[in-house]
Amino acid sequence: MGVTTVTDVRLTDDADGVLNTLFRSEQGGHEQVVLCQDRETGLKAVIAIHSTALGPALGGTRFHAYASDEEAVMDALNLSRGMSYKNALAGLDHGGGKAVIIGDPDQIKTEALLLAYGRFVASLGGRYVTACDVGTYVSDMDVVARECRWTTGRSPENGGAGDSSVLTAFGVFQGMRASAQTAWGAPTLRGRRVGIAGVGKVGHILVEHLLEDGAEVLITDVRAASVDRVRAKHPQVTAVADTDALIRSDLDVYAPCALGGALNDDTVPALTAKVVCGAANNQLAHPGVEKDLADRGVLYAPDYVVNSGGVIQVADELHGFDFDRAKAKATKIFDTTLAIFERAVRDGVPPAVAADRLAEQRMAEGRRK
Repeated sequence: MGVTTVTDVRLTDDADGVLNTLFRSEQGGHEQVVLCQDRETGLKAVIAIHSTALGPALGGTRFHAYASDEEAVMDALNLSRGMSYKNALAGLDHGGGKAVIIGDPDQIKTEALLLAYGRFVASLGGRYVTACDVGTYVSDMDVVARECRWTTGRSPENGGAGDSSVLTAFGVFQGMRASAQTAWGAPTLRGRRVGIAGVGKVGHILVEHLLEDGAEVLITDVRAASVDRVRAKHPQVTAVADTDALIRSDLDVYAPCALGGALNDDTVPALTAKVVCGAANNQLAHPGVEKDLADRGVLYAPDYVVNSGGVIQVADELHGFDFDRAKAKATKIFDTTLAIFERAVRDGVPPAVAADRLAEQRMAEGRRK
């Protein structure tokens, strides 16, 4: 097993290839980036530790067929930075980290590959705690945990909390309630039209919360089976052809619940919704999108704030999981989201900027301890 470790990821002029990608990162210096390869199993992975100011880095493992290794590295950098901010505003004693495994999970995921990945995570000695993300599941974490004790999101049978999507969806719903309170004066989605892009692990649970609250729900997903599953259980839900059609539908709330970059120069001008609140990570495609949303009168609930229910759940697992305790903490996402909207108005900045300021304040305080 070989490990390549890159530390202090900041701007430089004399690197090339993957290192240049790392050093060009506009997000500031990551503490550590580990490039992992196990030729026997076909494992290629990137583990990015953005910050341990508040405690061991915590974040999931994404398994995805990236177009290039450089794209995978950048995704790990972006996602790990987001986890630092997410964990800070969730009130967790954890920094931010994320891992990506490169490849199509339907084609290359094997028990041997996951065990090899677990050995790499274990080699970090607890600086990074892993969990599920896109392309990985509870059963996968059970395998990883056989080689690495710093693994969360395991099955209850193996001492874990189970699927973290449950509280992720619950937290997004709390953020959506806070958004409704701010936009329309009442913390409910009753009578509102909500469009969900992506009804996989998190999105299909969010559908349940919205229907129970009395919302009208529209959905789309690149996987027809995911749409069919929701429609079979809830025939009152409307399916649309694709994300472009969903965005252009007459909506009150748009909920991106798939991959990142959902809010960009093409989608923002087409939005009909007054509120954007969803589970996807890194929804803003580039700096400045948050201002574009504000200029159009769209209230944006920062993704890393409202989707933190899952990390709250897996963090609780490290202390002997108690669902009621974790859910009570995830309920506070409502209050945190409201506080961010209030600070945004007070400071005269978009909510995304207000959220960043609050998170950076907590991380700075953690470093001084």
